[in-house]
Amino acid sequence: MIGRLRGLIVEKQPPEVLIEVNGVGYEVTMPMTCFYELPDNGQEATILTHFVVREDAQLLYGFNNKQERTLFRELIKVNGVGPKLALAILSGMSATQFVAAVEQGEIKTLIKLPGVGTKTAERLIVEMKDRLKQFSHELINPIHEHIDNDKSALSISSQNQIESEAISALITLGYKPQEASKIINKVLKPNMDCETLIKEALKSAL
Repeated sequence: MIGRLRGLIVEKQPPEVLIEVNGVGYEVTMPMTCFYELPDNGQEATILTHFVVREDAQLLYGFNNKQERTLFRELIKVNGVGPKLALAILSGMSATQFVAAVEQGEIKTLIKLPGVGTKTAERLIVEMKDRLKQFSHELINPIHEHIDNDKSALSISSQNQIESEAISALITLGYKPQEASKIINKVLKPNMDCETLIKEALKSAL
């Protein structure tokens, strides 16, 4: 099992990152709240991972710290919650926000997340509330975004590409194409980079 990777960031395509370790490139899918924290391409990063084996694929999910990974592992223990939905949940809100929502029984907050209906929200609260108590105190600090704001003007083609990549990222996280496009267009502003656009889109969806 691969539990930790340390190497150079080669490419970032939300929500996936390609990290090179000793000449081998690993594709890692990360919650957007973790993705924001990654350094720029060419810089070194350490990513904690959870390895998933399916009949048709072997997947790596990445996190910035043990608490985030533990929360992901607790999520996929819940009936009806797989890695893809767990990824969407942790992309829609930080680990701290999710723990607070579960502890306070905020069903209305949870059902705003893509793929989470009323029944799933209720299961999350019932099945996770007691389990989260053992490490919720470790999640007292919010996750800060890591965004390198480029103040230079972007060309129309670059803006279109950024918009397209952001929509694609939301679809990967479980949003329907039409819904993803609507959310992106709602928050899109001139000269926004892709990570900022996705972050604002996810915030507006809650």
